[in-house]
Amino acid sequence: MSAALLRLTDTISVPMPEEGEEVRFDGDAARLVKDFIGLLPFGQNEWAGKPFELLPWETDAIRQFYGVVARDVQEDIWLRYRQHLYIEIPKKNGKSEFAAALGLYHLLADGESLPNVGIFAADKDNASIVYGAAKYMVEHSCLGRPEHDPIAWAVDSRREIRTKYGGVMKVYSSDAKTKHGYSFSAVIFDELHAQPDRRLWDVVTTGSGDARRQPAYLVLTTAGDDPDRSSIGWEIHEKCRRLLNWRAGSPESETDRDDPSWCPIMYGISVLTRDDPDAIAALDIYDPALWKACNPSLGVTVKLRTVRQHVRSARQSEAEERLFRWLRLNQWVSTKAVGWVPLTIYDRTQWNGDVETLRGKAFVLLFPKQEGLETAVTLWRAWVPDSDIEARERRDHAPYRDWERARFLRLCEGNLIDYPDVEAVILEAAETYELELLGMDPYLSRTISASLAARLKEKRLKTELVEIPQTMLGMSPAMAWIKKAMYARMLLHQHNTCARYCFGNVRCAVDGNGNTKPMKNRSRGRIDVTVAWIISAAAMLVAVANKKPDVADTIRQGGFRF
Repeated sequence: MSAALLRLTDTISVPMPEEGEEVRFDGDAARLVKDFIGLLPFGQNEWAGKPFELLPWETDAIRQFYGVVARDVQEDIWLRYRQHLYIEIPKKNGKSEFAAALGLYHLLADGESLPNVGIFAADKDNASIVYGAAKYMVEHSCLGRPEHDPIAWAVDSRREIRTKYGGVMKVYSSDAKTKHGYSFSAVIFDELHAQPDRRLWDVVTTGSGDARRQPAYLVLTTAGDDPDRSSIGWEIHEKCRRLLNWRAGSPESETDRDDPSWCPIMYGISVLTRDDPDAIAALDIYDPALWKACNPSLGVTVKLRTVRQHVRSARQSEAEERLFRWLRLNQWVSTKAVGWVPLTIYDRTQWNGDVETLRGKAFVLLFPKQEGLETAVTLWRAWVPDSDIEARERRDHAPYRDWERARFLRLCEGNLIDYPDVEAVILEAAETYELELLGMDPYLSRTISASLAARLKEKRLKTELVEIPQTMLGMSPAMAWIKKAMYARMLLHQHNTCARYCFGNVRCAVDGNGNTKPMKNRSRGRIDVTVAWIISAAAMLVAVANKKPDVADTIRQGGFRF
């Protein structure tokens, strides 16, 4: 779906407003923010005490976010059109000082009654970087100097800045439980990528600004060290990157849609390449032009000499190269070990087809490539007991109840899997999709195989059952096929966040011959759905080889093909 945009200036466009909605660019609104920041001194490093001179990228961000306004028909006033400003930029480009200046604007000049500006980060020490810069700006400007009848002052014991008009800008802890009920006029999230989970983000951004005319949520972050792509930082990164692509007229999926409340501004390898592994691999990370494209403050807050020093280290060490990509070029990387297939490849192989087109096709959790189906396709089913579900969610770091509402899994009453329901789903699949061969975990096989075989026979269904051993011999060929097929984009999968979570958790054991198998005890969380996927692929390979359904014999004799 192509983007429908309303051009407001030569450089600013917004999604086409709904019928009757008025949106325009207000240069005075943007100028007010710029003029206010011009009254402040820079708050850190060698520029401390000097006038805050906005860099071009900062001016652009102000124009994009504060300059776009919409008419409120109820009050007949113009208010800020966008609520979320997302800036993703490498370290040392001045984002913390910029965040501090914007926070003071919302505290003193945004027109809110009794403004409450919250500063949040993964920990108080990190959030205090923004607070420290804001404190310096207040104490070294007309805002807080005693000779100027101060209108603002810092209270270090509470890490807050107060005003004579009743406003407060404060560092808050990361404890989400204590944030319900706050009415924030503006929220600053520093280094969102470092948040351990999404709870604080959800609490602070959902409903906290409902009582405000024009609440603002300011996110200033670098890329994250997130190998599993499961953090709230990655989620918002992906949302904003895809928004930019949609607005540029090149959506990544036909299901992509705009969110006009968001103003994403992004720098770095991830946005330049769309996080495409092939595009990333083709980049020359030692090209100074790439450094400039990723670091809009290069030559000012980011010293070229320092970057060159880091380059020399990166050329000599894989670990230093990863750090260079992460910290200097803003690439989402993993400085930890990465298991099996990267999640970027998984994300590239999502299938958006109609499930109804698969009716009547051979199926073992996995539809092989065949007439009417250009690639192999995977559908997902999963079950989780609902007993003590809150503890399960905390332990597994998985929102099972949300996934059930989204129909990504089923919750079973009690503390055991509902095997009759599993059996019923298998029988339905056997009837609907002409299921040829069903691979089974030996443990599950002992649980339901006899009953299932009897019911299949009763219904005159020709589905055969085969045990897939959880060994190198039983798992490695299927894992190799999945990996090869995914990289070639010949194996797609239905969107399912639970399945993605399991895939990202997988860590593998490797023997001296390069054979692999998933390791449940070394993986980062539940991997059950991915193991079931591997089992289905193993069963498919047996069927393709047209052998007696004995995976061990088939593996020993070869005959697998892609």
